[in-house]
Amino acid sequence: MNSKAMIPMVDTLAWHQPIQQELRAAASRVLDSGRFLMGEEVTAFEQEVGAFLQANQAVSCGNGTDALILALSAAGLGPGDEVITTPFTFFATAEAIVRVGATPVFADIEPETFNMDPLRIQQAMTDRTRAVLVVHLFGLPARIQEIQWLCEEHSLLLIEDCAQSFGASVNGRMTGTWGDLGCFSFFPSKNLGGFGDGGLITAKTEFMAEQLKVLRNHGSSIQYRHECMGFNSRLDEMQAALLRVKLKYIERYNQERKKIAEVYRSCLQGLDVLLPAGQGHVYHQFTVLTDQRDQLKAHLASQGIASALYYPIPLHQQPVFRGLPITQDLFVAEQVSRRCLSLPVFPGMTAAQVSRVAESVSRFFLDEQAEPSYGLAGVLYK
Repeated sequence: MNSKAMIPMVDTLAWHQPIQQELRAAASRVLDSGRFLMGEEVTAFEQEVGAFLQANQAVSCGNGTDALILALSAAGLGPGDEVITTPFTFFATAEAIVRVGATPVFADIEPETFNMDPLRIQQAMTDRTRAVLVVHLFGLPARIQEIQWLCEEHSLLLIEDCAQSFGASVNGRMTGTWGDLGCFSFFPSKNLGGFGDGGLITAKTEFMAEQLKVLRNHGSSIQYRHECMGFNSRLDEMQAALLRVKLKYIERYNQERKKIAEVYRSCLQGLDVLLPAGQGHVYHQFTVLTDQRDQLKAHLASQGIASALYYPIPLHQQPVFRGLPITQDLFVAEQVSRRCLSLPVFPGMTAAQVSRVAESVSRFFLDEQAEPSYGLAGVLYK
């Protein structure tokens, strides 16, 4: 094992160290207020994050998974409805579809971006399709304009899973504002990471926003009167106050991520590894593809460098979905899941740490002991 200090996937202490005083002041403000749920901090955060995203409406909630469930519920999706989504993402995306009683239908991804292929979305449509739930994976926006046109052409709802893409934009327009609804997570490692759980839904219409507010509060808009079956999913005042501090720096944080990615790209260009491609990336993860994924992961661990497998099992191969009909070949998602490896990237990561990671990956591929390629590009493009 390398004697140098371990480089983690995310170091929240390094990330937050420059703003500790502001965070402590925000926490003290909440403690002194005596108000811990649905108060001024939540209201202010919703206004500020809505303004940053240039969203028509912004409604906070308890976590990113709830954001998906609330959005699907507010859209009226349920039993008998099909929702097209990606097989290559975190489980919560498809889990939320099932939770509202709808059926997830998986459409394959692009090997360059790891995001849904618009052509495969169109091929997955049936007369029961009601919505497309698109994921902007790892911080890279999907081909959202094409997907939006496709949804408009077929009169489908478009819901965006932006858990990993806070601050990413396409043609100057933020992810989360292209669809009817956008879902965000403030899990601590996210680009706008909180200090526990938290979530948000953006909505095109005030009517949909009001539906979300009722649903997040036990189906109630007036105390002790309940119009529908809802949820208990409220962002607390402490999270809102701390997130307000970090929101002021989100563009700086995303720029740091991009600079780290630039170093990785420069050092890894031309090696036997496929690098992420596409416009507007904010690098929640820097994920590469290699036929020698497991060997590279072991090599990095021996050098005291963390790495992660996001995601080793595509959703259609998860045990819980074994009985789900698969309507199309999901070849690319399956191949990517066997070859993907994410490298450390976080605000506060030092230049020395970045160089160490890049050099360690580069050495692995340049080492004469490294095994030859099996034609990765050819495999992915079938």
